[in-house]
Amino acid sequence: MVSTEQIVGIGAGVCTGVSLLPQLIKIYKEKKSESVSWGMLLILMTGLVGWIWYGFLKSDLPIIVTNCFSVIVNIAIMILSIKYKK
Repeated sequence: MVSTEQIVGIGAGVCTGVSLLPQLIKIYKEKKSESVSWGMLLILMTGLVGWIWYGFLKSDLPIIVTNCFSVIVNIAIMILSIKYKK
C-alpha cells in the first residue's frame, strides 16, 4: 500500500522534474537560448545532486528517480543552451 507521504513525495518530484520541460521545449523550438540563466541551472543542478544523494542515504527510490529525471532535463537544457548560443 502506498502511503500519503509517498504520494506527496512522488507528486512533488514529478512536478519538479517536469517544471523545466517548457524551457527545454522552448529552446529546442526557437533554436535560441539567450534568456537561460546559467547561475540558476548550476544552482539547480547542485540541489538535484544533493537530493539524489539524500535519496540514496534514505533508500528512497521516488526521490532518487524523480531527481535523476530532473538532472537529465537540466543537462539537456545546458546542452541546447550551448548549441544554440548566439
